[in-house]
Amino acid sequence: MRMIASSAKIHPSSAIENGAVIGENVKIGPFCHIGPNVVIADDVEILSHVAVIGHTSVGKGTKIFPGAVIGGDSQSVHHSALNTKLVIGENCTIREGVTMNTGTVEHGGATIVGNNNLFLAYSHVAHDCRLGNNIILSNNVMLAGHVTVEDRAILGGGSAVHQFTRIGRQAFIGGLSAVSYDVIPYGMLNGNPGVLSGLNVVGMTRAGIDRPAIHRVRRCYKQIFEGDGSIRANAAAIRNEYLDCAPAIEILDFIAAESDRALSSPNRGAKG
Repeated sequence: MRMIASSAKIHPSSAIENGAVIGENVKIGPFCHIGPNVVIADDVEILSHVAVIGHTSVGKGTKIFPGAVIGGDSQSVHHSALNTKLVIGENCTIREGVTMNTGTVEHGGATIVGNNNLFLAYSHVAHDCRLGNNIILSNNVMLAGHVTVEDRAILGGGSAVHQFTRIGRQAFIGGLSAVSYDVIPYGMLNGNPGVLSGLNVVGMTRAGIDRPAIHRVRRCYKQIFEGDGSIRANAAAIRNEYLDCAPAIEILDFIAAESDRALSSPNRGAKG
């Protein structure tokens, strides 16, 4: 049985399968398909020719543009076709042709997307990804499976991210970049192969980080990537020096955390 709020407006050409839950003030345009295990929260707008399928929930105030396919099965060759899910947060904008897949049971069973994210046309979020809040994926960005993108990161058009890679908070990925390794918070990465090219100072300023703190983070960055030891050894050696600088500690904690991928650096991937 479908559960459709009385205030929802659904075009008669759209198919809402039994079991779907449609919230208050939802608008669903023509030729859409809403699957039986979908939950659409209040104030969501789905324009036209959109498929929302699988075990998918769409958060309040999200807007989905034509041609998007949301909640399709994982494209992993190991996908078991069990009841994995996709969870999308509130106030996201999902533009034309965007695809988002559910998770795989072998890796926790869920793809998670946070709040206030912008997905431009034809961007892709693969199985088991974890996305924070206020993220921008520009046109044709491709996230492979198990990618983590932290809050306020921006990925330029056509960039591609290798599976299991982490992108730190407020990192900036240049257009057409190949992201094969983890990118530190506030880092800037460009090129194919992608090379860490410094700090996202503009983003740090917009986030309210003051100039003295930015100068300290720059010094921290140089000590990490220009020191005599390995990246992780350099980071561990200077930690106590930056205990009173939250952005620097965020970078140092990111480097110290366990990961399936190596760390992007100014040297890894550089063409000599």
